[in-house]
Formats: sequence, C-alpha cells, structure tokens
Amino acid sequence: MSPLFDQALEPGTQEGDRFDVLVTLIEAYEAKHSAVAAPDPIEAIKFRMEQQGLTAKDLEPMIGRRNRVYEVLNRKRPLTMAMVRRLHAQLGIPADSLIGI
Repeated sequence: MSPLFDQALEPGTQEGDRFDVLVTLIEAYEAKHSAVAAPDPIEAIKFRMEQQGLTAKDLEPMIGRRNRVYEVLNRKRPLTMAMVRRLHAQLGIPADSLIGI
C-alpha cells in the first residue's frame, strides 16, 4: 500500500486532491476489470445460514413450513416478496441480493 492511504490528507490541498484523483481512478479500474456480480439469492441465503449456523428449521418463520423451505433452497419454488422482506429483516441479507438485481 502507498503511504498516501496511511495519512489523513486535507481536502483541497495538492496532496489531498492527488489522493482523490487516485481513488477515483482505482474505483473506475476496479469497476471495469473486477466487477463483482450480485450473489444468487439462494446462495446468499445459504451463505447466511452457514455464517450463523442456521438450519432449515430456523428459516421456517421467514419462509414457511419445512417442506417450503426445502423447495426454496432447492430452487423448486421462488421467493415471494413477503419472504424477501422477512429474510432481509430477520437475517440482514440485503434485499437486492434476495431479489436478484
């Protein structure tokens, strides 16, 4: 890393302006060459389950009975907006990830 990232640079100074330009260029380069695709909604749910040590039973309040949970996790049934809202509210999964935008 550059020493610039370790300093608190004043906006409006020559070094501060140089830093702003460098950050803008880095962000543009990363957006073009290293764009990260949004996660698949089901993969986002499975990832959160793994993070928090959750089971299908733990998802029942958000998705419905266990058979419905398995249908969703196995991609046999789509998420409804009500499910998306509950998963977002209770597990903190970004709604955009659950909707698949």
